Order: sequence, then C-alpha cells, then structure tokens
Amino acid sequence: MKLNKLLSIGVLGAGMIAGVANAEVRDIRIGVDVPYEPMEYRTADGELTGFDIELGNAMCEEIGIECEWVVQGWDGIIPGLMARKYDAIMSSMTINDKRREQVLFSDPYFTPPSAWFAPADSEIETPDAETLEGMSIGVQRGTLQDNYVTDMYGDVADVNRYATADDMVLDMDSGRLDIVFLDFPVGKSTLLDSDAGDYKTVGEKITEPKKYFGDGFGIAFRKRDEELAAAFNEALATLKDNGTYAEIEAKYFNE
Repeated sequence: MKLNKLLSIGVLGAGMIAGVANAEVRDIRIGVDVPYEPMEYRTADGELTGFDIELGNAMCEEIGIECEWVVQGWDGIIPGLMARKYDAIMSSMTINDKRREQVLFSDPYFTPPSAWFAPADSEIETPDAETLEGMSIGVQRGTLQDNYVTDMYGDVADVNRYATADDMVLDMDSGRLDIVFLDFPVGKSTLLDSDAGDYKTVGEKITEPKKYFGDGFGIAFRKRDEELAAAFNEALATLKDNGTYAEIEAKYFNE
C-alpha cells in the first residue's frame, strides 16, 4: 500500500482530505515528547533518536514518504494533534479507552512494563500503601503511571509530578524523592544505567490492571485519518516480517 494513493497533498497545510485518491503526499509530521530515553531523545549533537524515532522513520520509508518530527510537551501532545500541528503522535503513548475517545490508534508497536525505582540503599522491598506511606513518589505528569500512583497511593504519599523524566531523575539524584514509577525501559536507561547515582528496581514489574496500563504503545491519529493509520499498520507488519523491527528493538532493548 502506497500512502500517496490514499491521502491528499494537503498534509502539511490544511491536513488530510479523506476520500481523495491518487494524490501525492510529500511529508508527514509526527509529534513527539523529548526526552524519554531510550524511546526518544537527542544525541550530544542535537539529533533526535531513540526507539520510537528509528521505528517511525523505518515505517515512513516503507510507506514511501518523508517524516518530520515535531517536538511537543506531553501535556499538550493530543491537543497539538487536534490543532493540526502534526498528523500523528509517536511518543510511547499507551493505548487505553480514555484516549480512544479522542484519537484513533495504530496497532500496538511495543508493550513495556512499568516499574518502581529507588536508591540502592532503600529499605522499600514491596511497594504498597503501608511501605509507601509518607514517601515522596515521582511520576511524569499526565502519564498512566501518574494516574496509577495517584489513585493507588495519593492518599498516603506525596506524589510529585514532573514535565519530563529527566527532571524527575535530577530530584532522585539530589535525594528529594524516595522512589519513582516509570516505564521500565525509561527507568533502566535514566536510572539503572546512569553514572549519576546507584539505583535498583523495587518489587515486580507491573502491567495490570488494563484500566491503567492499557494495550501497549500505539501511534495516535485524528479519528478521520483511517487510511493513514492503515498505512502505518501495514508498514509495521512488514517490518516485523522482514526483521527490521527486531534489529531496531535489539539496539535499544538488548537485555
């Protein structure tokens, strides 16, 4: 399926015009929240990279289009899509029923667990309402981890919300947080693999209940853009079949 047979040329201007065939699409804009290593971040020279970025570029290449990445803070990432600042969101967004009310999701492209991370000398062994009572917990604002921690422990602990995972790590390094709750790949990259401090995972990795943790990461589109979503779904399936997906996955998640 070639996307230029499905969408109108107006992607960068007025957006996609459904139902117009045989038009050429020259560019697609994708919204992304940075940094969220290893999913999306900048190299030392400022270049965007990460699992989402490489996989998104590979899908665009498979479709036969050019993709432009638009950096957008998480709090405004869905409003930015609705305002046509970009044509899709590929930013480790968990598929769940609440978001389905606003956007159309692709097939899941990655399913990470969430996990608790604490200093290596922390005495917390099993996070629960008793062990977390009075603790300072860090989460990224507006994420599923924020929702989970707020509902489960907001009455007994001090929940601190951050715009980015990097801001959260700074407060962990300085001792202002007792424990944080993150997607496991992000916590591994920013805390376990960091030279700034000594950290460990606490308790089991968490993927339930689906009410919070959804069905994995998906690419979000405006609901009318079914053809665009179908093109990305087909490209994802092809990359999984030909081994490209496995190569990109191994590069970022080799453990």
